[in-house]
Amino acid sequence: MSDPLARTPGPLLAAYAVPYLVYVGLAWPAELPRDAVAVYAARAVLVTATLAWFWRSYRPLRGAKPVAGSVALGALAGAVGTVLWVALVFPFRPAGAPAWPEPAWAARGLVASALPPLFEELIFRGWALPVVLLWQRARAAGSKTPFGDALDRAQLGDVAPGAWSALAVAVSSALFAAGHQPHEWLAAFAYGALMCALWIARGDLVSCISAHATTNAILALWVRASGEWMYW
Repeated sequence: MSDPLARTPGPLLAAYAVPYLVYVGLAWPAELPRDAVAVYAARAVLVTATLAWFWRSYRPLRGAKPVAGSVALGALAGAVGTVLWVALVFPFRPAGAPAWPEPAWAARGLVASALPPLFEELIFRGWALPVVLLWQRARAAGSKTPFGDALDRAQLGDVAPGAWSALAVAVSSALFAAGHQPHEWLAAFAYGALMCALWIARGDLVSCISAHATTNAILALWVRASGEWMYW
């Protein structure tokens, strides 16, 4: 007997989207950095809870290649990605931004290095990229409902680790960029493409999460040391 939820896209989409929406939604109406400690504490608790609640719905983070290699390559890519981010934001950076107080900086640095790398890689590389691939396959097969087919949770599990297309990379990267400030759009798109390259090279999300966490941690340390708060 078939699983009655196998063709129910709603719960699966919610599993990937809710942690992201909770994290973003908790930034308002607080006035950062004044309320940063409270905001990031709330984010840490609530986003962790949503990730735990939906955990069984996510595709595996590991692939066929050794995890240690993915973590190491991801960390190296994350360091390169930090340089890429700073270079591409530079022409569009806003005027000087105020420094964050030490507790606020620490709260943001810790939470931003731990949670967004997980839920953003899950939704953009673990869900959006495969969905675009499935949509392309459904169209090529002559489906009358290609988007509905792409949202089929059973088919999503059939996308091989590391599978990609140029359109899937572009859409995944564009969606990732859309969640950032306008002056960061170019940098975020390029960074999203870098994460897709890791997904293709390693066939897992571990490498992407490692890279993303490394970048966020280095960027937090760099803005504090340099005083270039407009990059944060």
